[in-house]
Amino acid sequence: MPVPLLDLRRQYAPLKAQCLAAFEEVADSQSLILGPRTEAFEKSVADYCGVPHAIGCSSGTDAQLVLLMALGVGPGDVVVTTPYTFFATAGCVARLGATPVFVDIDPDTFNIDVRQLAATLNRTANVKAIIPVHLFGQCADMAAILDLGQTHGVPVLEDAAQALGARHPLGHAGALGQAGWLSFYPTKNLGAFGDAGMVICHDDALAAKLRALRNHGMEPRYYHAHLGGNFRIDALQSAILAIKLPHLDTWSAGRRARAAFYRREMERAGLLAHLTLPVETWPDAELHHIYNQFIVRTPQRDALRAHLNARGIGTEIYYPLPLHQQECFAYLGHRAGDFPEAERAARETLALPIFPELTDDEQTEVVATLAEFFATR
Repeated sequence: MPVPLLDLRRQYAPLKAQCLAAFEEVADSQSLILGPRTEAFEKSVADYCGVPHAIGCSSGTDAQLVLLMALGVGPGDVVVTTPYTFFATAGCVARLGATPVFVDIDPDTFNIDVRQLAATLNRTANVKAIIPVHLFGQCADMAAILDLGQTHGVPVLEDAAQALGARHPLGHAGALGQAGWLSFYPTKNLGAFGDAGMVICHDDALAAKLRALRNHGMEPRYYHAHLGGNFRIDALQSAILAIKLPHLDTWSAGRRARAAFYRREMERAGLLAHLTLPVETWPDAELHHIYNQFIVRTPQRDALRAHLNARGIGTEIYYPLPLHQQECFAYLGHRAGDFPEAERAARETLALPIFPELTDDEQTEVVATLAEFFATR
């Protein structure tokens, strides 16, 4: 049986009538950018995350970009982050003329290694921000990272693009540092019908500046105190996301249940001798990994992927080349071996199908196909 990596149609089907009604309401109103639907959605996300402010943006990338702009990140500044993440994490830094400085990852969680982060901060000047990434839906070690930020007088900005709904002992992903950003790209746990994103923060003055900067730095209308950009969220995306948000915790619980099914069935099939499964740093039911992706690792990754794909099992590689080895960052002067754990993860990791509507039969098929591969090795 073919098994898709993700099937958004299954999520959409029970919400179709509500979504189509929202389309019609937005179309009839002809209030298409920002407006009351966006304000209502922003308040809902702020309440959900436990922060005073949520600022809707045109994408997760634009949310990060406008936040860095609001904090004055630019030429001569350094931003410390991980090389094993989606491109935008470092790309937005470079776009503003600042320098991304990378720290290798913890091999178990794929998140930034706090011991190496401490060493990097001790030897690096002009650090304007620290960006931990809550990769694949699990929070980084925020207690240690926030301590380092306080020690060095550097704000911590959370890349929570894959982690809305994940919780840490200190609180919600994205709400722990000075600010964080979310992505509502359709494949995320809370996905729009196109691109959308959001900044969440605690500080009133920062929130006001972000709201102006996302709208060309304009406040009041046609008066520009700052150079901003067009980073506004559409009313339609806000309306659709407002319909979906009340279902997020149920969907996250579904993803965790699917992950537990994989763990149980893979152990039963003897696959733990061949595959490394995701680690849950905080396995408590209230402090959880939300499994935006279910990532396994094996040195035989490429052959395994070919085997799965040939049998109709959807897979993806997040990410095949770490950022320090990307051609556009060659000017940073890194070489192979500089961040060995990120490079090893790029060679060995594979995403398997995981979404709330995945069935037991489909997961059983995935596990059987994995077992078939390793039985011949």
